[in-house]
Formats: sequence, C-alpha cells, structure tokens
Amino acid sequence: MGGFLYTYAYHQDEKDLCQLEMRAFFGQDTDSKVIKSHRAIAPGRSPFIKERVELLFEGPDLAAIVKQAAQLDMEQATFKVIFPKINGLDATEQVSFEDKRDMERQIGFVIKGKADVHNPDMIFGLIPFEGCWHFGIYQLSESVWFKHQQKPREYSTALSTKTARAIANIAVPEPLGIKAIDPCCGIGTVLVEALSMGIDIVGRDINPLVVDGSRENIAHFGLSGSVDLGAIADIQEQYDVAIIDMPYNLYTHATSDEQQEILRHALPVTEKLLVVTIEPIDHMIEKAGFTIIDRCIAKKSLFLREILVCEKTKLQHATA
Repeated sequence: MGGFLYTYAYHQDEKDLCQLEMRAFFGQDTDSKVIKSHRAIAPGRSPFIKERVELLFEGPDLAAIVKQAAQLDMEQATFKVIFPKINGLDATEQVSFEDKRDMERQIGFVIKGKADVHNPDMIFGLIPFEGCWHFGIYQLSESVWFKHQQKPREYSTALSTKTARAIANIAVPEPLGIKAIDPCCGIGTVLVEALSMGIDIVGRDINPLVVDGSRENIAHFGLSGSVDLGAIADIQEQYDVAIIDMPYNLYTHATSDEQQEILRHALPVTEKLLVVTIEPIDHMIEKAGFTIIDRCIAKKSLFLREILVCEKTKLQHATA
C-alpha cells in the first residue's frame, strides 16, 4: 500500500517549531502527534520525530491485520511485533498495556518465521490511527542532534542543536540537488546539523574568531564543510536557499542598518531565505525584496526567536 506513519514527541514550548518543520516536510501540520504521509523522511532527521512505520497494509480492525500478517514470510530473518506508546492518539484509539501485548502476540503468532523479542532482524509496528489499523516496518529515531550538544567551541546565545536541526530541515526539506549557504554562520551550529544530514551547505562569517570556531566544531564531529571568512556582500555564487541567524552575540551585534544590509545583499544570492531573529523585522524583509511565506516562534527558556521562511517577491522574480 505504501506510505508512512510518523509519531512525534515534543515539549509544549517546541510545538510551534515542530509544526513549522511538519509543514516543510509534509505540506501540513497537526495537533495530533501522529502524521500520515507518502513522503519518506528518515526519522533521525527530525529532532521531533520519534518513530516511523513504513506501511505494508491496513485494515478496519485487528482481525484484518492478523489475516494479512499471515501472508508475511520471515523464514530468512527474525522479527518482533510492537504496539508503540503514542501520546497523541484519539481517546477512542487508546489501548491498555495488556491488550497491546495480546495484539502483538496474535500478529506474531501468524507470521511465518522465528520471533526474537531481544535482538530481531526486523521490527514490525502496529498503530491505530483515524479509525483504521496500520501495520508496517518500524524504525525508532536516533537523536543525532543530541550528540552534537558538546562542542569544543560554543557560546550561550547560540541556537540549541535541536532548534538548529529543525531550522536546517525547514530550510532544506528535500536536500537532493539543493545548494545552501549560512552567510552569518557564527560557530556553525546550523552547519553541523545540516552537514550531518547530507545537506550541501557552506558557511561564511565576517569574524575570524567564529570562522575558526565553526571549522573546529565541524571537524570535531568528523564532518567536512567549507567555511569562508568574508561578508555576505562579497558572495558571487548563487544558492537555492540561505539561512541567516541575525548576529546578536558577544562577538557581533548587528545594528538595524546592518541587518537591513545583510538582507539586501541576500537578495541576489538566493531564491529562498530563512531568517532567525530576536526582533520584529517584517518591514526589513519586505524592504529587501522578500515575502514571508511561513513563520514560528522558537523558545529557549525565556529567550524567544522568530523563524521566518521567505522567498523572493514576484516583482523581484520578474525583474531578475
């Protein structure tokens, strides 16, 4: 049948950011912590995706799933069946712990092959969703971003690795054939996350201290990426997307005029722009020739950032 079910886990403060990432990936969001889509997203890409089930079949009830599972042949590999704990299910779809274990046993009993609950070659997942039962290949997400929290070079106002990973996904939901740039990259928090996901991205900054720090952080995690010293005004190449985290740390704080210049110089460089800001800059975005197409608030304790997804205005496209 094809398609995927994704389960999500996030703190309430992260909901806005998570839903913006959902919209980037799937063209929709949901208050439920389960989303169904035909788009294949590796679960480890998102800091919020908890699990993915690659759907093999579905049915109106458990009996229909058991009947179809009987056709599976796992003679060449061991397996187990799990009914994952999902917080976002409708109350009518909640199942007790004992009933879950019973359902797992019913399905596992009819699959041809050897079950192994400790170290199986294949894990199958069973999830009720929107009045239907879904069954498929289960994959648990790996929190890659968590491993990037301890960097050799960092400062307190930098983006968290979790937020940086979501930002990279929002900017480049489909990496194939996309060239990206982070022209105010700081110590490379976004670069590390993007490079670890195979996104083709380069970095740049006007401050030699943070350029060195960014290069050190990238190398520390065994990644390879280019970080140049220089201003955004000097960029000659074209990129599909630019990610600009407006400078506001102890090394660099851009004035309003400098922020406007950064945005103005981004226009000839990129078609799509993602901006992270701690101040309202809608008027600057518009003045620079971009249109905001989506947005959210990202929270870090009491510190609020606004994330703006922008594209060139139609007038700019017409005159380009």
